[in-house]
Amino acid sequence: MELIKGNVAIAEAAIRAGCEAYFGYPITPQTELLEHMALRMPDLGRVFLQAESEVAVINMVYGAASTGARVMTSSSSPGVSLMMEGVSYIAGSELPFVMVDIMRGGPGLGNIAPSQGDYFQMVKGGGHGDYRLIVLAPATIQEAVDLTVLAFDLADKYRWPVVVLADGSMGQMMEPAELPPMREPAKGNGHRPDWALSGMGDRGHRNVVTSIYLEPAAEEAFNRKLQDKFRAIEAAEVRYIETDCDDADFVVVGFGTAGRVAQSAVKAAREAGLKVGLHRPISLFPFPTVRLAELAERVSGFLVVEMNAGQMVEDVRLAVNGRAPVAFYGRMGGVVPLPEEVLEQIVAQFEPG
Repeated sequence: MELIKGNVAIAEAAIRAGCEAYFGYPITPQTELLEHMALRMPDLGRVFLQAESEVAVINMVYGAASTGARVMTSSSSPGVSLMMEGVSYIAGSELPFVMVDIMRGGPGLGNIAPSQGDYFQMVKGGGHGDYRLIVLAPATIQEAVDLTVLAFDLADKYRWPVVVLADGSMGQMMEPAELPPMREPAKGNGHRPDWALSGMGDRGHRNVVTSIYLEPAAEEAFNRKLQDKFRAIEAAEVRYIETDCDDADFVVVGFGTAGRVAQSAVKAAREAGLKVGLHRPISLFPFPTVRLAELAERVSGFLVVEMNAGQMVEDVRLAVNGRAPVAFYGRMGGVVPLPEEVLEQIVAQFEPG
C-alpha cells in the first residue's frame, strides 16, 4: 500500500498489467500519466512515444494493436475528441486496446477542472457507426488501479476497445492504493493471437486487419456479429456497487466522483433517519439496467447526480421505464457538487414507500 496520485497509479497499473506500448500527447489534467509512462516504459524495454498530435496517437495505437500487443493511450476530453475517428476504425477492425479519459470541463477547450461531460461520447460509442465501447468508471484510486488491469483483460477477452473513464479530480488526487504484481508482456510473434499481423514467416498464411466492407450485405453481417458481441458483454460484464439499498425507500445514482460525493450525502441522510441507498455503476457500458429496473419495483424514486447537464440520467430513466420518478441534480463546467447540496436534493425528493 502506498500513497499515490491517480494519474501515476493508472500508469503504473497499466505497466504492471503488461502494457507493451503507450502512445500519447500531453494535455491537462492527465499529463502526469504520460510522464510516468515516459519514465518507466523505456527502462523496461517497452515502447513509449509522444506523438505530434492526438490524431497521430490513435493511428499509432491502431497499428500496434493490429500486432496483438497490449496497447494503451490516455488523454482528456478535447484530445479524446480528436481520436474518435481512429477509435471507430479500431472498433471496425475488432482490435483490443485501452484508452484512459481523464475528463475536464467543456465543450470546446473549456477548462482543466473535473467534469463528467464525456459520458455520451464514451458510453454511446464516440465515433461513427453502430458500436459501443466497454466503459469502466472508478471512484477511488484503488478502483482506478484495479479497473485499469481489468480493462486490459477485457480488451483481450472480447478483442475490443475498453475505456477507463475518470475525471480531473481522480487524476490529481492522492490516496493509498495497492498496486498489482508485475506481469511480463508477451514477447515475439509466437505469443501473439492467431488473428494478429505478424508476417507470413511464423504461420504460413497472411492475416488481414480491415474495417472496410464494400458490400452492404457484408457490412450488415459484420454489424450483426458486433451486436452479438455486445449482448455477450452485457450478459457477463455488468459491474456496480451498492450501499444501503437492501431496505432503501429512495436511491441515489452516481458514477465516479459524483458517486463518491453522493455516498457521503447518503450516509448523512441515513444518520437523519431517511432510508436512502446508493447505486454506483462501475460499468457504464454494459449499464446495470436490470438491477435498476429491479430497484424501481420497490423504491419511491431515484436521484441521479452527475457533474454535467444530465447524461447518465437518460440511461437510468430508460432502465426505470416509468416505474418510479427519476430526478436529476448536476453541476457543470468543472464544479464538483458538495455532499450538502446532494443531501438537500435528497430531502426535497424523498418520499418514503
